Amino acid sequence: VIMLTVNMQDCLGKNEIMRIVKPQPADMIVTKQYPSAFFGTDLADRLRVLQVDTCLITGLSTSGCVRATTLDALCHGFVPVVVADACGDRDAGVQAANLFDLSAKYAEVTDSADVLAWLATLNARRA
Repeated sequence: VIMLTVNMQDCLGKNEIMRIVKPQPADMIVTKQYPSAFFGTDLADRLRVLQVDTCLITGLSTSGCVRATTLDALCHGFVPVVVADACGDRDAGVQAANLFDLSAKYAEVTDSADVLAWLATLNARRA
Protein backbone atom coordinates (compact mmCIF):
# COMPACT_ATOMS: atom_id res chain seq x y z
CA VAL A 1 0.00 0.00 0.00
CA ILE A 2 1.37 3.37 -1.01
CA MET A 3 0.32 6.58 0.67
CA LEU A 4 0.11 9.34 -1.87
CA THR A 5 -0.42 12.93 -0.85
CA VAL A 6 -1.52 15.33 -3.53
CA ASN A 7 -0.82 19.00 -3.07
CA MET A 8 -2.77 21.30 -5.38
CA GLN A 9 -0.64 24.36 -5.85
CA ASP A 10 -2.21 27.66 -6.78
CA CYS A 11 -0.45 30.21 -8.95
CA LEU A 12 1.18 31.78 -5.89
CA GLY A 13 2.38 28.43 -4.55
CA LYS A 14 0.82 29.04 -1.14
CA ASN A 15 -1.35 25.94 -0.76
CA GLU A 16 -0.07 23.56 1.86
CA ILE A 17 -0.84 19.96 2.71
CA MET A 18 -3.22 19.72 5.65
CA ARG A 19 -1.48 18.65 8.86
CA ILE A 20 -3.98 15.84 9.45
CA VAL A 21 -2.66 14.07 6.32
CA LYS A 22 0.95 15.12 6.68
CA PRO A 23 3.12 12.85 4.53
CA GLN A 24 5.48 10.43 6.17
CA PRO A 25 9.07 10.03 4.92
CA ALA A 26 8.22 7.05 2.68
CA ASP A 27 5.15 8.72 1.13
CA MET A 28 5.11 10.06 -2.40
CA ILE A 29 3.98 13.64 -2.97
CA VAL A 30 2.48 14.68 -6.28
CA THR A 31 1.91 18.38 -6.85
CA LYS A 32 -0.96 18.97 -9.24
CA GLN A 33 -2.28 22.08 -10.90
CA TYR A 34 -5.53 20.66 -12.26
CA PRO A 35 -8.46 18.77 -10.72
CA SER A 36 -7.11 15.31 -11.61
CA ALA A 37 -4.07 13.97 -9.77
CA PHE A 38 -3.14 12.24 -13.06
CA PHE A 39 -3.37 15.13 -15.52
CA GLY A 40 -0.03 16.84 -16.08
CA THR A 41 1.77 14.66 -13.52
CA ASP A 42 3.80 11.46 -13.58
CA LEU A 43 1.42 9.70 -11.17
CA ALA A 44 0.34 6.93 -13.57
CA ASP A 45 3.96 6.10 -14.40
CA ARG A 46 4.96 6.05 -10.72
CA LEU A 47 2.09 3.70 -9.88
CA ARG A 48 2.88 1.36 -12.78
CA VAL A 49 6.53 1.12 -11.71
CA LEU A 50 5.31 0.08 -8.27
CA GLN A 51 2.88 -2.44 -9.84
CA VAL A 52 -0.15 -0.74 -8.32
CA ASP A 53 -3.48 -1.82 -9.78
CA THR A 54 -6.00 -0.13 -7.46
CA CYS A 55 -6.33 3.49 -6.36
CA LEU A 56 -8.11 4.39 -3.13
CA ILE A 57 -9.39 7.89 -3.76
CA THR A 58 -10.29 10.40 -1.04
CA GLY A 59 -10.45 14.17 -0.80
CA LEU A 60 -12.27 17.37 -1.52
CA SER A 61 -14.33 18.04 -3.50
CA THR A 62 -16.11 14.95 -4.71
CA SER A 63 -17.68 16.80 -7.64
CA GLY A 64 -14.31 18.21 -8.72
CA CYS A 65 -10.94 16.71 -7.83
CA VAL A 66 -12.19 13.33 -6.60
CA ARG A 67 -14.35 12.83 -9.68
CA ALA A 68 -11.60 13.94 -12.10
CA THR A 69 -8.98 11.73 -10.43
CA THR A 70 -11.39 8.77 -10.42
CA LEU A 71 -12.11 9.05 -14.13
CA ASP A 72 -8.44 9.47 -15.00
CA ALA A 73 -7.48 6.50 -12.80
CA LEU A 74 -9.95 4.37 -14.74
CA CYS A 75 -8.72 5.71 -18.09
CA HIS A 76 -5.13 4.86 -17.11
CA GLY A 77 -6.18 1.26 -16.39
CA PHE A 78 -6.34 1.38 -12.58
CA VAL A 79 -9.27 0.19 -10.51
CA PRO A 80 -10.64 3.31 -8.79
CA VAL A 81 -12.17 2.89 -5.33
CA VAL A 82 -13.76 6.02 -3.89
CA VAL A 83 -13.82 6.05 -0.08
CA ALA A 84 -17.16 7.82 0.43
CA ASP A 85 -16.76 8.84 4.07
CA ALA A 86 -13.29 10.25 3.32
CA CYS A 87 -14.63 12.60 0.63
CA GLY A 88 -16.69 15.71 0.86
CA ASP A 89 -18.34 18.45 -1.10
CA ARG A 90 -19.93 21.83 -0.54
CA ASP A 91 -23.45 20.39 -0.38
CA ALA A 92 -24.83 17.04 0.79
CA GLY A 93 -26.99 16.70 -2.33
CA VAL A 94 -24.03 17.33 -4.64
CA GLN A 95 -21.99 14.81 -2.64
CA ALA A 96 -24.70 12.13 -2.82
CA ALA A 97 -25.33 12.68 -6.54
CA ASN A 98 -21.65 12.41 -7.42
CA LEU A 99 -21.08 9.30 -5.31
CA PHE A 100 -24.15 7.72 -6.93
CA ASP A 101 -22.94 8.58 -10.43
CA LEU A 102 -19.35 7.45 -9.81
CA SER A 103 -20.64 4.16 -8.41
CA ALA A 104 -23.01 3.60 -11.31
CA LYS A 105 -20.44 4.25 -14.04
CA TYR A 106 -16.80 4.46 -13.07
CA ALA A 107 -15.71 3.20 -9.66
CA GLU A 108 -16.31 1.08 -6.65
CA VAL A 109 -17.66 3.33 -3.90
CA THR A 110 -17.31 2.10 -0.34
CA ASP A 111 -16.62 3.38 3.16
CA SER A 112 -13.43 3.53 5.19
CA ALA A 113 -14.41 0.59 7.42
CA ASP A 114 -14.64 -1.70 4.38
CA VAL A 115 -11.37 -0.36 2.97
CA LEU A 116 -9.55 -0.90 6.27
CA ALA A 117 -10.88 -4.46 6.47
CA TRP A 118 -9.75 -5.12 2.88
CA LEU A 119 -6.29 -3.68 3.60
CA ALA A 120 -6.02 -5.90 6.69
CA THR A 121 -6.63 -8.99 4.52
CA LEU A 122 -3.84 -7.87 2.17
CA ASN A 123 -1.46 -7.40 5.09
CA ALA A 124 -2.42 -10.82 6.49
CA ARG A 125 -1.63 -12.46 3.12
CA ARG A 126 1.82 -10.88 3.12
CA ALA A 127 2.64 -12.04 6.65
